Amino acid sequence: MTRARVITVSDRCSTGEAEDLSGPLAVRLLADYGIDATLVVVPDDIDAIRGAIRGAEAGGARFILTTGGTGVSPRDVTPEATEPLLATRIDGLADAVRRRGENSVASAVLSRGLVGVTRRSSEGALVVNAPGSRGGVADAVAVVGPLISHVLDQLGGGDHPRA
Repeated sequence: MTRARVITVSDRCSTGEAEDLSGPLAVRLLADYGIDATLVVVPDDIDAIRGAIRGAEAGGARFILTTGGTGVSPRDVTPEATEPLLATRIDGLADAVRRRGENSVASAVLSRGLVGVTRRSSEGALVVNAPGSRGGVADAVAVVGPLISHVLDQLGGGDHPRA
């Protein structure tokens, strides 16, 4: 089973002011893809987000999903925290997540979420920045979930499937 970490990025959830609804949903949805995810909550802070991503990878997580902080408000800094940690971006997956969201919410195109890998080796992790809404998380998992094992296999040097 693939080990994963879901990181909810929210000032209000990190202080207990609001209930985290998207993180637990992500954990449940990922289980349908054979992903064993644990959940942490951090504030909208670049250092906290980076530390959580680094800590997840150091702890053996091969898939890391952040939820929240991908919009355009001053506190939305998840992409800025994530980008320096990525060895390779996978913009096609990020675009696919946004396109899926457009089917139900026009504002999905405002998400600045990134997708990429931390290292191009068997120790690398796939990182996905999902919006903080339950719909955004469901869209991200629906797009990326079926591809996680393939991406991780590729990082380990696996061959491309033949047509």
